[in-house]
Amino acid sequence: MAKKWVSGAIKHPGRETRRAQEHGVSVHTQMERDSHSKNKSVRAAADLGLRMEGWHHKAKSLYPSSRD
Repeated sequence: MAKKWVSGAIKHPGRETRRAQEHGVSVHTQMERDSHSKNKSVRAAADLGLRMEGWHHKAKSLYPSSRD
């Protein structure tokens, strides 16, 4: 169960995508804006989203391509 903590941490999946579409900006830009929000839950969701964005790139670099 410890491996699936992310699914419990994300209370409203798609929240940032919906907010970004409403404002007509990219999801990353919306999360950067929301990370400075006065609303605690919006700020926490944006901070988690920004942190999770980097996970994909880090994991990708752990497994180098065999196409050398």
